[in-house]
Amino acid sequence: MYLCAREPVVLNFNPYMSFNPDPKPEYNDQLTRATNMIVSAMRFMKTICAGYLEPEVFHLNPAKSDTLAFKRFIRWVPSSLSWYGAYMMNAYPLDMSQYFRLFNSTRLPKPNRDELVTDDKAKHLLVLRNGNFYIFDVLDRDGNIVKAAEIQAHLKYILSDNTPTPEFPIGYLTSEERNTWAVLRQKLLDNGNSEVLKKVDSAVFCLCLDDFPIKDNNHLSHVMLHGSGLNRWYDKSFSIIMANDGTSAINFEHSWGDGVAILRLQNEVYKDSTENPAISPKDMPASVDSSKAVTRLQFQLNNVLKEGITKAKDHFDASVKTLTIDSMEFKLGGKGILKKYKISPDAIAQLSFQVGFLRQYGQTVATYESCSTAAFKHGRTETIRPASVYTKKLSEALVREPSKYSPDELCMMIKECSMYHGKLTKEAAMGQGFDRHLFALRCIAASAGRSLPDFFEDQSYARINHIILSTSTLSSPAIKLGGFAPVVHDGYGVGYQVQDDWIGCNVSAYEVRDVGQFLECVHKSLEDIFTVLEGKPVKG
Repeated sequence: MYLCAREPVVLNFNPYMSFNPDPKPEYNDQLTRATNMIVSAMRFMKTICAGYLEPEVFHLNPAKSDTLAFKRFIRWVPSSLSWYGAYMMNAYPLDMSQYFRLFNSTRLPKPNRDELVTDDKAKHLLVLRNGNFYIFDVLDRDGNIVKAAEIQAHLKYILSDNTPTPEFPIGYLTSEERNTWAVLRQKLLDNGNSEVLKKVDSAVFCLCLDDFPIKDNNHLSHVMLHGSGLNRWYDKSFSIIMANDGTSAINFEHSWGDGVAILRLQNEVYKDSTENPAISPKDMPASVDSSKAVTRLQFQLNNVLKEGITKAKDHFDASVKTLTIDSMEFKLGGKGILKKYKISPDAIAQLSFQVGFLRQYGQTVATYESCSTAAFKHGRTETIRPASVYTKKLSEALVREPSKYSPDELCMMIKECSMYHGKLTKEAAMGQGFDRHLFALRCIAASAGRSLPDFFEDQSYARINHIILSTSTLSSPAIKLGGFAPVVHDGYGVGYQVQDDWIGCNVSAYEVRDVGQFLECVHKSLEDIFTVLEGKPVKG
């Protein structure tokens, strides 16, 4: 599905997740933090390649299975039996087949269907600054990580390079419609750019160094989700983007994998770079000749390619100009209070979106929440459908006639919503959702050349797949903020977190929707929900 989509990857598929700052302020210096993150990412990559990365495990009873004693025990069980040992302790290993695409990978534009490529022999990092492309090795000929002081020296060299911004920045091409980009990439190859493109595609990952600080959360979202297009290469499996104040995020191309793999990378890089940094702000770069170690890539452009880059920039600017992003934090309660009432925190967040949208627009709409199916081999995601008869009933009660119901009656409705949401979540995680099954049947029919059954032509099916509220959550100590663009022109893209004592969401929309008003409605909805849980009447 992803590879056949022809829409640009930026603002359609690529999400971002920003890192929290390093707890030690002086370590947020751009050169220091970039060096430490590169080294930590390379440590993570080498752990994967060596087969030493601790498996992803879903613990149904973490008090028994997520312990050092259990890990020591299972380590000595033969691999053919270890799965059964974990099963007996209600610990379920999750699929990790996506991880090999994390590094040295890119999405290549092709006519009608793109291609994923991985070159695990490459040892260099791709660095972008001011629209210029640089590479240098981060692994030596034996596969060892280059000394941190040398990496620091190479980055310092790049940061001090005065090469002007290219008149025709080639990164814009990766923001184009995919068939258009496929044609232009072929022209790049025909014009003598085969070797430089191979260097870009095979790099371990991409580091984008920006020359400005981040002003606030809204600026952060715009910079990390799309930026200006000048200093990005959206096709890499992932890019670490870093402003000159050290504010950092991961922007990742979505076709190869999902948030679970990226979250593991982000958690490990953040933990390692903050707790075990390779360099300190006082450390000096190595005395090496970075002018020989660092190569600035030169692209050969003809008039057709220059025109293509200009058009790509125009298309990109026009799309970005219409996108609004804003965020809010509800600080009157969070996971701690909700667990006390034995109510699902995720269900409450989703319920607030339902109530909020009804409050803003007077209707219930198709809603998507992503759920990992990594419990299955090669599992990706299934859809949770948070909008239900239960959420609709509660939404209408809170918005239209709150005085009609007592706090106890409203509380019971909230608990019904929570229980049903929990049921939907379990079904989706266990492969019992309906969206992916129906999608697969539709693909099978199309590939066999059959006419689609009437079911797929029904307007109701089209309506539930026009996702107005697209939502996703990934909570972690490493993450400050995350987000993505709406999946339809009249939708909202809702990234959210439920923490112990607050609930936050970061919302994007195009011009037809009012993000600020939606956030106000969601905040009011959370106020009402927590008021009900406290046994107090809701004010209309």
